[in-house]
Amino acid sequence: MQPLPTPSALHLRGACSALRAGGVVAYPTEAVWGLGCDPLNRRAVERLLLLKQRDWRQGLILIGADFEQLEPFVQMPSRTAQKRAFSTWPGPATWVFPASDATPMWISGARANVAIRVTAHPVARALCETFGGALVSTSANRSGRPPAISATQIRLAFRRSVDAIVPGPLGGRSAPTTIRDVISGMILRR
Repeated sequence: MQPLPTPSALHLRGACSALRAGGVVAYPTEAVWGLGCDPLNRRAVERLLLLKQRDWRQGLILIGADFEQLEPFVQMPSRTAQKRAFSTWPGPATWVFPASDATPMWISGARANVAIRVTAHPVARALCETFGGALVSTSANRSGRPPAISATQIRLAFRRSVDAIVPGPLGGRSAPTTIRDVISGMILRR
């Protein structure tokens, strides 16, 4: 299998400009298209939730190019639990960690934890690297609808509500990433 291409610098700069201005961007991930925004910008997150018609209490997933981008949002569990997550990263594995005091409630929702992933997808990874931090990453769909699997579906579903679309192929997975609890190792979503 050939490696996936990375997006152009022009697309990345445009998307990051939109993110810094409080925008919502769409980008390919491991299995489906994602919507993302700056997790520290409450208005951006509220706008993303409104686009998705999603209840804020469910919480959101954060992605990063490396663990250092995600570290401020989590409390470190035991060494065993930490090794459990780190052995799968970068890659298509999402882990639920205890949330740090710095994690905004609009990210953790009505929970005391936060779901994070160190992504290996070259587009999502390049977007985090160019942005310089973690991003919200949620499937590009309205709640209850199937996730978008193409940029065309993004345009049809969200019209002009998305501020930038970073082009690129999906990562080849047939389903969104598995979500596990980092402390117990239990699967929360297949």
